[in-house]
Amino acid sequence: NTTTPSPKSKEDQVVNGHDEKENNPFAEYMWMENEEDFNRQVEEELQEQEFLDRCFQEMLDEEDQDWFIPSRDLPQGMGQLQQQLNGLSVGDGHSSEDILSKSNLNPDAKEFVPGVKY
Repeated sequence: NTTTPSPKSKEDQVVNGHDEKENNPFAEYMWMENEEDFNRQVEEELQEQEFLDRCFQEMLDEEDQDWFIPSRDLPQGMGQLQQQLNGLSVGDGHSSEDILSKSNLNPDAKEFVPGVKY
């Protein structure tokens, strides 16, 4: 008994490096057929993105003008004053219990609500 190779061997199934099942082996390159249209579309997308970026930057610049930025908006001498103010802290070493023990406020008093008469 001699075995003959089956007609559907591996070499028969692959033609020019592509399966026969694959209907168009050049499908991924079909965009090149209309290369000018493809290039125009990509260029329009890039221009649109650049336009959007410029719009966002203008919007951010306008927003920055509305904000008060001390280093930019105060005179030069005020910048040093601003730094000194930032260095200050509330309290001079007294603990909160020490302040409470010296307080003359009534802890049982009603809570103050603006506009309400008692």
